[in-house]
Amino acid sequence: MANTNKYMIQARDVKRAFPVSGGTFLALKGVNVDIPAGALTILKGRSGSGKTTLLNILGALDKPTSGKVVFGGKNICKMDERRRAKLRRRDIGFVFQSVALVPMMNAQENIEFALRLARYKGNRTERALQCLKMVGLDKRAKHMPQELSGGEQQRVAIARAIAHKPKVIFADEPTGELDTNTGLRVVKIFKDLIEQEGVTIVMTTHDTGLMEIGDKVYEILDGEAVNHDDDE
Repeated sequence: MANTNKYMIQARDVKRAFPVSGGTFLALKGVNVDIPAGALTILKGRSGSGKTTLLNILGALDKPTSGKVVFGGKNICKMDERRRAKLRRRDIGFVFQSVALVPMMNAQENIEFALRLARYKGNRTERALQCLKMVGLDKRAKHMPQELSGGEQQRVAIARAIAHKPKVIFADEPTGELDTNTGLRVVKIFKDLIEQEGVTIVMTTHDTGLMEIGDKVYEILDGEAVNHDDDE
């Protein structure tokens, strides 16, 4: 459940401008969000609303034009790229709409490869199998990506994202290419992982049916954030 007294990430007056022909496009217009630790926060919005831009800034993939993002008590906007890369490698996992599994590796090998990149110190095979079991795919460990359904591939991608035990998982439209039932199963996996691993999850979606599932929901409207948390 959401811990409203402790936030993993806080963004204040975040703006992001992009140069366009004849001027500047302001994708984010002074966004303020609080991401509770150990909870599922949903960033909802239609395509082009700015939710992915915000997700990339919260996940240290991009920097705001102005404003501040505090991640685990540290202002990541003041970090150089080396420190930001270290933060992403150690404390962050990413799940994208395009699962981007390595096609020449089976499910287990995809996860072990990610653990090598993250410089995971433990037993990589053991951790890979543990994560596949969490997402209900331990019996599919030796299957190649093309032998898995779209939903199964996305579950492998989730297992890969949590394998190095990150503090936060950022999921950008992870259910976008899945049918409703499979999408709901993916979100249930996220909720289970919060309970089992204590991870914080931030997920973007344009699916209004998923709003009720989040512990905290922000709607991103034309570059601004509207808080839909009924408890506040």
